[in-house]
Amino acid sequence: MPKLSEREIISSNVVDTLRAERIRQELSMNALAEKAGLHVSMISLLERHLRKPTLDVFLRIAGALNVDLWRVLKSATEKAKCG
Repeated sequence: MPKLSEREIISSNVVDTLRAERIRQELSMNALAEKAGLHVSMISLLERHLRKPTLDVFLRIAGALNVDLWRVLKSATEKAKCG
């Protein structure tokens, strides 16, 4: 398996953080998709790391979860550099 770039690791960390927040808020993928204006298949593909999200998708999901995307990105970047 090829080594992931730092950018891919950061993106993966962001997805994992947003997924954990969705679960913490007890939202289904369907509910999150509806709140974010996305199709549920997009949420599923992202959470299984089968699709690379765009900034717009990250912003929609973070907004739907009411989380600060900047903080999530900063944390994911720090985690990638340590890991």
